[in-house]
Amino acid sequence: MEKNRDELQAWLAQEAEVVQRLERGPGPGVAAPAQVAGRSGLALMQAMLRGDFPYPPIARTLDFMLLEVGEGRALFQGTPGPTHLNPMGTVHGGWYATLLDSAMGCAVHTLMPPGRAYTTAELSVNLVRGIGAKAPRVRAQGQVLHCGGQLATAEGRLYGPDGTLYAHATTTCLVFELPPAKAG
Repeated sequence: MEKNRDELQAWLAQEAEVVQRLERGPGPGVAAPAQVAGRSGLALMQAMLRGDFPYPPIARTLDFMLLEVGEGRALFQGTPGPTHLNPMGTVHGGWYATLLDSAMGCAVHTLMPPGRAYTTAELSVNLVRGIGAKAPRVRAQGQVLHCGGQLATAEGRLYGPDGTLYAHATTTCLVFELPPAKAG
């Protein structure tokens, strides 16, 4: 129990550090095409984490955030709350799916060279346990399995501070060329 409490405290401290950086930045929104042009996906994700670029508005809506990125990986943390409940009073499966889709998609994003992008083509989520009150935060970890010129695949895990697995997922993403940025 003590180890779980320590792990949660470490998670909360990391979250507070990221929130502080994001609060100094532009807030929720979408980066302008000129900001994106010529940057790799990893550079974009790192800039967002530093608070240089806006973070996606859905993160605020669904109460989750990007905590870490690296080559082929991304880590998100979320707070399941009353606004995420389904009619049965449990956390809606769409919340699990969105958090996992974000982690896996951002992991793929880190491998995009300048001028390339991706979109989710297929998402498979397995909910293995309901998130209850004992998990005030959960983490979604995305890891790329394959990244090619047309397709990328990744896997994700959603777990609590005590290591409990709540869901796991896979995705297939379509990789494509971005249209050139318009002068303006």
